[in-house]
Amino acid sequence: MDILDVGRIIAGLVLLILGGEFLVRGASALSRRVGISSLVVGLTVVSAATSAPELAVTIGAVFRDEPGLAVGNVVGSNIINILLILGLSALVLPLVVTRGLVRFDLPLMVAMSAGLLLISLDGVISAVDGLILLCVVVAHTVMTIVISRRRTRSPADAAGSTSGSPTKDVTDEDEESPAASTGKSLLLVVLGIALLVGGSTLLVEGAVNIATTLGVSSLVIGLTVVAIGTSLPELMTSITAVRRGERDMAVGNIVGSNIFNIGVVLGLPALISLEGIPVSSAAVSLDIPVMLAASIALLPVAFTGFVIARWEGALFVGLYLAYTGYLILAASEHDALEGFTAVMVWFVLPLVAVTLIAFTSYENGLRNGRKDLVTTKRPS
Repeated sequence: MDILDVGRIIAGLVLLILGGEFLVRGASALSRRVGISSLVVGLTVVSAATSAPELAVTIGAVFRDEPGLAVGNVVGSNIINILLILGLSALVLPLVVTRGLVRFDLPLMVAMSAGLLLISLDGVISAVDGLILLCVVVAHTVMTIVISRRRTRSPADAAGSTSGSPTKDVTDEDEESPAASTGKSLLLVVLGIALLVGGSTLLVEGAVNIATTLGVSSLVIGLTVVAIGTSLPELMTSITAVRRGERDMAVGNIVGSNIFNIGVVLGLPALISLEGIPVSSAAVSLDIPVMLAASIALLPVAFTGFVIARWEGALFVGLYLAYTGYLILAASEHDALEGFTAVMVWFVLPLVAVTLIAFTSYENGLRNGRKDLVTTKRPS
């Protein structure tokens, strides 16, 4: 273990913290200037920015002929985004989930996770598969921005029509002030992205060097060390967004990042390489299904009052720790692996499923009870 690698990890963490602060501050201000919600900014600008490290690592891994690292980076990052980052963010403060996110973006994330599993069954993500994944992300981004702009313009148009005449009394000085603020916001966004990319690059380089010295395989490194390192921008950005009161940006960042990771971070390298990205049988049989299961598990959680509560966040963090423990035991071929697997399959996972179903039914019952109470109190 080199002391220089430890220094890279520490310096990377510092840059990530600063980058997350600048990015959220700039993106929040930018969303208000442009006239779109912070959720849409999280789904598009912030998610693409925080996924930049994954894209850089995946392209580099493909050209270095390390497909295990490329696939493991994306799949591991998506698992971490849902279970660890959303879980930790919800522990800080319960997260608000909008109806649009539940009805459109979350199902798309689940569909793309399932699609990745299907196209990986033949052992390769081909150039055609990459093109399809890219087109889905482009269509999602365009639709998200167009729908948001329509929703924002409708109230403004209504206000303008009732006032009787266009508001021409806005001075040139008033028009220039938002422009200056927009420039400052864009500068903060660019600076935040640069710090996030630089910080994650330093951290991943140091962590990979240490893990390689310890003899860990490239797939496991991609699923754990690299995935955590490249997901730290999402973690810092989400926690910073929650702390600054932008809770919908935190959720939008994670969902948008997962969609971007599958569609662009895997799709673009597969398209560039022409030969596609090989996918190992271990990833197809375990890691991609775990990613899909995590995506599906987020749906009932989001439906329970459109809030991700603290207990749900704690449950997600616990599941991620269990998954990481399995990876470590499997990589080291530890004697405890068989017993650990039996406990997870026959006790922990069924208990988690029962808990999710029970709490979902309970909270839906409470919500329906409140609706009935409001209905009965209304005058006839």
